Amino acid sequence: MTSAVRSFGLSLPDYPWEAMAPYLARAAAHPGGAANLSIGTPVDDTPDLIQEALRAAANAPGYPTVHGTPALREAIAAWFDRRRGVPGLDPQNVMPTVGSKELVAWLPFLLGLKPGDVVVRPTVAYPTYDIGATFAGAEHVAADDLDELDADTRSRVRLVWVNSPANPTGAVRDAASLHRLVGQARDIGAVVASDECYAELGWGEWDVQRGGQPVPSILDPRVAGGSHEGLLAVYSLSKQSNLAGYRASFVAGDGAIMTNLVNSRKHAGMIVPYPVQEAMRVALGDDGHVAAQKDLYRGRRERIVPALERFGLTIHESRAGLYLWATAGEATWDTVGRLADRGIVVGPGVFYGDAGHGFIRVALTATDERIDAAVERLATGP
Repeated sequence: MTSAVRSFGLSLPDYPWEAMAPYLARAAAHPGGAANLSIGTPVDDTPDLIQEALRAAANAPGYPTVHGTPALREAIAAWFDRRRGVPGLDPQNVMPTVGSKELVAWLPFLLGLKPGDVVVRPTVAYPTYDIGATFAGAEHVAADDLDELDADTRSRVRLVWVNSPANPTGAVRDAASLHRLVGQARDIGAVVASDECYAELGWGEWDVQRGGQPVPSILDPRVAGGSHEGLLAVYSLSKQSNLAGYRASFVAGDGAIMTNLVNSRKHAGMIVPYPVQEAMRVALGDDGHVAAQKDLYRGRRERIVPALERFGLTIHESRAGLYLWATAGEATWDTVGRLADRGIVVGPGVFYGDAGHGFIRVALTATDERIDAAVERLATGP
């Protein structure tokens, strides 16, 4: 019998991390096991007060609200004022999301982008920005300034992604740079969506706890002027609060866009569970656990940076976030392989676009014991 069933499914590139399998095996063969510094997943405990909030809200038989509870939205607005220099944010213009990656992947579709429209993302970038454009049938181009685009491409730009602090490079855009980009986007009627999930993890001049200045948000008055029109800030509690397993994130900004996003997500059933909303509310009201977690990352960073440099790597940017962007002046996979032979796993820069060739990404998201093992191996060899 002849089958009339066609093949189904999306035609997407293979998930890039599958290419790491042989290097993971090489590192695992080290007598002390692998020191995996490749993935940015938190390894420290979720703070007790957040776990308690989740448990306290566990009896949740009814459907949660897509827009988020009023208490959560008020907590987000207060956090923007206190931590991000964004006063007067209307809680109506805030919405929780099921992790920030979900929003990154689906935002072009939810904004109504179509074939022929263009999504701009940073030159070196997290690959999900491109996948999101693909889901919508739109084109994606890499640029850090809209003046880099030809006239035809620029005329079709509908969405511009900013990632500051950046994954993987750790670059930070100051308020003046962001303000310029916002002006360019507004001139052509494009939305600017800013992925800001590493904003609490600034180092050096951006380390608030050491006398630095806060990383600016796209909604900062110095950037946005007197209006949030055409602007969306995306944030995740995965990094600052060890909530990756909760999928606890939110988006805020343009009120008209937010109203449409809320309505679309109601139709699609994109809802953050009520216990997670309560955990987010409590987490956003407590700055102490954020500072304590940052101290842990600072200590790990201060130990691994000199070890990498002694090994022959040059650190580029890496001014904020949980990653070190480094090069040994050779092909990416050669560096990945040399480190794997020492039992150290790192992320290949080639996963983040053509500009990532020759670079690796080293994550600080490993236990103190694994960081110290990596430091020792970098100094003494396999």
